[in-house]
Parts: sequence; C-alpha cells; structure tokens
Amino acid sequence: MAREQVTEILAEMVANVMSVAVSPGDAVAAGDTVVLLESMKMEIPVIAEAAGTVRGVKVGPGDVVQEGDVLIELVLG
Repeated sequence: MAREQVTEILAEMVANVMSVAVSPGDAVAAGDTVVLLESMKMEIPVIAEAAGTVRGVKVGPGDVVQEGDVLIELVLG
C-alpha cells in the first residue's frame, strides 16, 4: 500500500482568518481558495497549489495566524 503524500498549506504573513472554505474530506483542485485571510484591511485568498483531499483544518474564523503557521493539511492526488 502506498503512503499518503501530505502537504501543508501555510500562512504567508501575520493575518486574521476571515473564513475557511473547506472541511476535512473535501476534494480541492489546484487554484481553489481554501482560506480567506485579512491583513491591513486587505483580503488575501489562500490558494491550493495542488489537487487533493483535505486531511485537516488547523484554523477557524477569528484566529490570528503567524507567518509559517499551518492552515490546511492536504493529501495529494
């Protein structure tokens, strides 16, 4: 049995989480918005760079994230 390839989608800056567009088990395509962040009154969509299935959601609306924090765990494929 092949091992799951898991990647993490990270915050690129300090920001507030406005919304989370996915839940564990959801399929996402490359280019899908998975989280919407807000920083300095600007909305910043966080985009999945690869297709896969959401394994875990590590943040929720209202959370404050730091640069490098894990937002979403994604099983590739």
